[in-house]
Amino acid sequence: MLRRWLAHPDTRGLDIDDPRLTQLRRRIISEKSFLRQIYQEWYRTIAASLPAGDGPVLEIGSGAGFLHEFIPGLVRSEVFDCLGMDVILNALTLPLSAGSLRAIVMTDVLHHLPEPRLFFSEAARCLRAGGVISMIEPWVSPWSRWVYSHLHSEPFHPESEDWGFPAAGPLSGANGALPWIIFERDRARFEREFPQWSIHTIQPQMPFRYLVSGGVSMRSLMPGAAFGIWRGLENILEPLMRYVAMFSFIVLRRA
Repeated sequence: MLRRWLAHPDTRGLDIDDPRLTQLRRRIISEKSFLRQIYQEWYRTIAASLPAGDGPVLEIGSGAGFLHEFIPGLVRSEVFDCLGMDVILNALTLPLSAGSLRAIVMTDVLHHLPEPRLFFSEAARCLRAGGVISMIEPWVSPWSRWVYSHLHSEPFHPESEDWGFPAAGPLSGANGALPWIIFERDRARFEREFPQWSIHTIQPQMPFRYLVSGGVSMRSLMPGAAFGIWRGLENILEPLMRYVAMFSFIVLRRA
């Protein structure tokens, strides 16, 4: 009942895999000041993590976002036809030559990939030495377990033994706990299976701001002017992030 009450009125009844919903979410992000400031902060963080030099940067799952405003020349991609994309592609079979990319960037995408091992292999092939995957993803903490289990529509299974999940629609297929499973719970397995990758950064963050913003599918609970107050509160809670974080900034570096 709470989830229904919080639902953004413009998204009710729409199929989550309908490309039109992605277009709608782009408008929602632009109109919700508090939410837009969250994305601006994420995008600045991702842009600052990129290796210096020339070479294209590929964004996977660009759909509703505006990361291209922070990374000049960004190659925007989606898995379905969507306004403003440079290329339509599947992240599990990248149509790119070996060593052709400087970086791959994405926001809330990895946990939608049903076979992440294929993605890590493809990304390693396409990135040059020293290149990075830089991403923002959901994270598992005692607090986020409750939030994602009760207030979020996507599947969230921290107990899953497998990294993959049955393929479904591009957005309905997911396990929001997948990044934590791979890079925290099963980190030793990841490092053993993918020695070409080093885990450069794992930075758990943002226990409250995305929640009170309403995200792209719920009503906003805060005006944009309150953003700095909530950021200050989260800065105070920094020592407790392992217990309260809902997201994490993650950077992998290509050996």
